[in-house]
Amino acid sequence: MSDGDADDSRGQTSDTIRERAGVSTTKLWLLMSADRRLVALGIVAFLFFGVVVGGVAHPKPAHVLITASDSVDTLAQALVGSTVTGVTLVLTLSQLVLSQEQGAVGDQRERMEEATAFRSDVSELIDEPVSPTEPSAFLRALVRSTERRADELEAALTELDPELADRIREFVDGIRENSETVREGLDDARFGEFDVIRSALDFNYSWKLYTARRLRAEHEDALSEAAIERFEALSAVLELFGPAREHFKTLYFQWELIDLSRSILWVSLPSLLASTWALLFFDIDAPATYVAGLPVSLLQIAAVVAVALLPFAVLLSYILRIVTVTKRTLSIGPFILRETDRDAEFEE
Repeated sequence: MSDGDADDSRGQTSDTIRERAGVSTTKLWLLMSADRRLVALGIVAFLFFGVVVGGVAHPKPAHVLITASDSVDTLAQALVGSTVTGVTLVLTLSQLVLSQEQGAVGDQRERMEEATAFRSDVSELIDEPVSPTEPSAFLRALVRSTERRADELEAALTELDPELADRIREFVDGIRENSETVREGLDDARFGEFDVIRSALDFNYSWKLYTARRLRAEHEDALSEAAIERFEALSAVLELFGPAREHFKTLYFQWELIDLSRSILWVSLPSLLASTWALLFFDIDAPATYVAGLPVSLLQIAAVVAVALLPFAVLLSYILRIVTVTKRTLSIGPFILRETDRDAEFEE
């Protein structure tokens, strides 16, 4: 999936990630926007009811199946081992990723200099003495500057061929519409929440950069010197948005990994407790009792499985978002990772 997509070769774009994803709104909400705690609870509920339905659907009575052998002990032992191993592995991998933030003073100084230089470049392009420090405000300033450069480009079209001028105005109108939507999404968005990254993903900068360069290259002879300068200024701002978005995306992933590690540590306690309870206290010789027509033993085992796998439900809920965002942002700059109408035109 690409970072940008096109409806035609005239520069009309599918700006939002919902339009570019090609999946249902519900699925995209589940993968990216939904609260990760609710997603984890949904997975746990699915496991619980899955075990219950499987026990009810089996031709033999569920209580007989559960108490006929030592399957409960075997299952509980496997759950304890998998929980300890899985939690240890996840925390180790998280620490390896976070260890990239550690380094010698020279490395930290180089990072500081590069960050300062980048902020200086941005402040020059957005015509402000100091670029904003908050990620949402920083991205909003870049988007606003893009919209302003697009307005300046439109103002330089007075002496162009009407057809070419209309084509560029269509491009500019698309930038205005997309910019307004993204700026609204960034208002009051706080870093650490997904709102910042989601709004940044909705700004289809890569296709805008490609379209601006293509229009300038194809019609350079027809463009005035002022229009060429405006195209270059617009491209310069778009080129800075890509690294800025990727930087904040990386920081957000590290933030998510910290939350993931902390969440898994907490939920591993009830997970181990449920598995230990099954090993120590589940009585296979107890007589069959029923609640709402369902064997209590079946409900107990279903609860043990669901709670014991809670750490993996939390891990899955976070990884679903991380890999989805990563897939949507594999490329940086004017690269389109899927065939578009424009690509097909070149191949003909």
